[in-house]
Amino acid sequence: MTRDLAGIAVFALAVIALTVWLQSGVWLNALMMTLYAALLALAWHLLGGFGGQFSFGHALFFGTGAYASAVAQVTHGVNAWVAFAGAIAAAALVGAVVGALVFRYGLKGSYFALVTLAFAEVFRIVAVSVDFTGGGVGMMLPLKESVAHLQFGSRKGFIGVVLVCVVVALLISAWTRHSRFGARLQAVRDNEDAARAVGVDPRRIKLAATMLSAALMGAAGAFYLQVFQYIDPSIAFGPQVSIEALVGAIVGGMGTLWGPVLGAAVLHALAEGTRNLFGNLPGLSMVIYGALLTLIVMFIPRGLAGSGRPLRARWWSRRG
Repeated sequence: MTRDLAGIAVFALAVIALTVWLQSGVWLNALMMTLYAALLALAWHLLGGFGGQFSFGHALFFGTGAYASAVAQVTHGVNAWVAFAGAIAAAALVGAVVGALVFRYGLKGSYFALVTLAFAEVFRIVAVSVDFTGGGVGMMLPLKESVAHLQFGSRKGFIGVVLVCVVVALLISAWTRHSRFGARLQAVRDNEDAARAVGVDPRRIKLAATMLSAALMGAAGAFYLQVFQYIDPSIAFGPQVSIEALVGAIVGGMGTLWGPVLGAAVLHALAEGTRNLFGNLPGLSMVIYGALLTLIVMFIPRGLAGSGRPLRARWWSRRG
């Protein structure tokens, strides 16, 4: 645990130093979006990686956080910081309700994945149909550039906010790896019946993990709203957010602390690189991105962070 905390501290200091040093808006935006992608991956990994509950609909919690913050600010005039906290709470509440329904009937595996995807689609349809979300047009935040309204004139301010969220997500992940709660969660992931036989309540453990994961996704949704000042049902509850979250965690390495961060950074750099090199040829950048992603999954099945374990073991065995 001490090593993990030291690593998180070094990571935070490195990001702060890089933010202070960078002056280009392009690079600052790239750093901000990489941290945002890392937050998505860390949120999904808490439930999917440590808990083994593969969700295809984590956009449900992202969209809940984004819309909760938007409605609170635009309709009710709530301060942006308070709305941000409310968005996290709203997403956690939705996670509790959905988790209670899903785990009550013992759904897991592909059934769990499909049910989460269905819930996200239901929320998307509801957001399109009702008036208080702006319907299909969406909602736009009024421009009020100030720290009090969580709107910054430079990307550096937003980097500070998302860095805090990422550090909190890393601390929760580190705690999960070393705590009794994490041991129970991983026991449920490995063998739910065996975990139940030794006194672990699988439904309670999975529900707690779902709420934590949902809360972090809600923070990501609220952050997205503050940066782009606009949200609509397709952005909030569409599949893109869910895919970005789960792919980053899988490519980086599940069951590891730094895997989601590494996966998010590599995928973001890969996406930007192919877009800049082949952006003039429609569709080619996505083909190359998909091909490289497939190669990573095929030849590094443990993920980028997980692949270091067998290499270290082989190196030490040779020395021994």
